[in-house]
Amino acid sequence: MLFDGWLTTNPKNYNALQLYGVSEMKATESLVAVLFADVAGSTRFYDAFGDVKAKQMVDECMVAMRSVLNQYGGRVVKTIGDELMCVLQDAQKACLAATDMQLKITSLPVVEGQQRAIRIGFHAGMVIHQDNDVFGDTVNLAARMTGLAKGGQIMTTAATVLQLPNLLRSSTRKIAALSIKGKEGDIEVCEVIWQAGDELTMATPSTFQANRLMQLSLTFHGEHCVMGSSFTKLEMGRDATCHFAVSDKKASRQHAYIELRQEKVFLIDQSTNGTFVLFDGEPEITLRREKVMLQGTGRISFGRSLQDASEDIVSFCVEDAL
Repeated sequence: MLFDGWLTTNPKNYNALQLYGVSEMKATESLVAVLFADVAGSTRFYDAFGDVKAKQMVDECMVAMRSVLNQYGGRVVKTIGDELMCVLQDAQKACLAATDMQLKITSLPVVEGQQRAIRIGFHAGMVIHQDNDVFGDTVNLAARMTGLAKGGQIMTTAATVLQLPNLLRSSTRKIAALSIKGKEGDIEVCEVIWQAGDELTMATPSTFQANRLMQLSLTFHGEHCVMGSSFTKLEMGRDATCHFAVSDKKASRQHAYIELRQEKVFLIDQSTNGTFVLFDGEPEITLRREKVMLQGTGRISFGRSLQDASEDIVSFCVEDAL
């Protein structure tokens, strides 16, 4: 539909549709959870097995996800390729459905060494219902969470986690704080932990204790520096005046900067081609005129993914100031 994007980003503008000759459309609002579930790496299946077998593998995933959704009283709003867009009654049902979807998919048989996986994102909030579809910021945030997830992951927002009962809330961990266009303030991103394993490192409450003084250790081209109370802003880019001078032509002259704000450390992108951040053990994040709160350890590249970057990589470690 011509107005879909406009409606999604401007849900209060439904009444204005009449100005464009769109016939009377009755819209209702309600509090629900929106969930996107996407088959990860399906292109690899088509390359490896051909269209017929690959489609069968994807279809089996879709059937499995739909069956779980039905158990929790959810509804499929639409199918977008190999992705389901769903609504559920609340955050708890979305969290449980997401977990069971992951379990269901991992129980599917491995096909010639290929394990199927899905990535899921969800967010609970107000939506506008119209013609069996849903619109609004909640949809946008749920889609953004899915974009941050990798195969086998479930991502949601801290605001949604607060709506979960304590038992489910304890099975989540904070990942990062992202700046999202059109939203005031940062959006805290959380992962739902549905697997048990030694490879998962749970964040402790002290990791997110407020009012701490932080310091940031950085390594670039073999040089090491520490940002702290007397050094709170570091600029990166191709301009020779930057603290870290990047040589890659895909980087902007004033590409990005890091800023310490007492208990938080922010990386702010101001480039054309984006800044890429990889927190150790997490999926890569792409910033485009956005900011993210740095935590733990990781790496940063400029204008291209870390997979493609050569030498212009910044390693970082955030820790309590001594």
